[in-house]
Amino acid sequence: MYRRKKWIRDQVTARNMEQMLDSHEKKLPRAPYLKPPFTLSEVKKAIPPHCFERSVLRSFSHLVFDITMSFCLYSIFARYVITAESVASKTFFLIKWIIYSLLQGCVISRLWAIGHECGHYAFSEYKWLDDTVGYFVHSFLLFPYFSFKYSHRRHHSKTGSLHQEELDVPLLKSQVPLILKHLTNPAARFLALTLLLTFGVPLYLLVNFRGRAYDRFASHFNPFSPMFSRNQRAQILLSDAGILTMACGLYKLVLIKGFSWVALTCGGPYLVLNAIIMAITILNHTHPFVPYYDSTEWDWLRGSFATIDRDIGVFNMVLHKASKTHVAHHLFPTIPHYHAEEATRAIKPILGEYYQYDDSPFYKSLWSTVKECVYVEEDQGEQNKGLYWYSNKF
Repeated sequence: MYRRKKWIRDQVTARNMEQMLDSHEKKLPRAPYLKPPFTLSEVKKAIPPHCFERSVLRSFSHLVFDITMSFCLYSIFARYVITAESVASKTFFLIKWIIYSLLQGCVISRLWAIGHECGHYAFSEYKWLDDTVGYFVHSFLLFPYFSFKYSHRRHHSKTGSLHQEELDVPLLKSQVPLILKHLTNPAARFLALTLLLTFGVPLYLLVNFRGRAYDRFASHFNPFSPMFSRNQRAQILLSDAGILTMACGLYKLVLIKGFSWVALTCGGPYLVLNAIIMAITILNHTHPFVPYYDSTEWDWLRGSFATIDRDIGVFNMVLHKASKTHVAHHLFPTIPHYHAEEATRAIKPILGEYYQYDDSPFYKSLWSTVKECVYVEEDQGEQNKGLYWYSNKF
């Protein structure tokens, strides 16, 4: 009996040790937070010069391809799916509508990515052309081009700053709403994630949800918002005019086709677009092992390294592989997407451990990130004052 108990005890001990080793091996190390031993110019020299070249022909070829794909999907849906005969079979129609919404949402996400690239002047060598293309593309997607262009540039200039980051500003423990303290519960987490993916982008644009704190009301649609300077107000009004024109076009379409037709044709893909933008934003900027810095420690280069490249498999084609090349994009935002992978490969040996990469399945990462990254708290080490990490412990 004694030998049997000893054998069982040894087996349990061995199994526990194996689990501990497995968990230790799977745990990613924290990102380095000290000033890097290289400069931005040294990183830039490692990138082949042609990666900074922006070809009008090549950029337009991607734009035309995406527009063509979107039009083809719309034509198939309008001609063969949203018909009286098809709608009569509600279950089968619902399945086809979901498939269409997902595919069309992915395609217009690629269009959104091109508009975003225009805001960084990565579409061509001509700023006027970039602004023209970006304005029409984003307005078509009900997205305020110039407003987002300016706020997004401030995001790039203050990435990783605890108090001046423009987008998805982390909460301190004392600021966490009561409902977020229950994110360890799967049901609460699913609800929070669903609401975030559905309404996160519109609320950010409308009321600066999870954005930088200003001394008064801030909105991407208000030309007098504290987000914008006096010189930028005319362009904010132009962004509003583009959105209003598109909204009027949709209203006239409702009068012709009916609300249900417009909601099914445009509403589903629009929700998918918003979900993709929000999901990629979270995955590329939020991770338990990526730091934030307060004003005493923050500098632009270290802040730019507080980003993560994500390999999301077949969905890498969505947003033109932006999720897989996000670190290079933050360091050199004028590099066009068709050179970003080559630039990323070139800088990885220079960055070393400062390059952050996570190839976990995106749905698992999104699920765990919402659970683990509830608020930030200061590092407990005396030598690391001004350094903050994500946590979820209450």
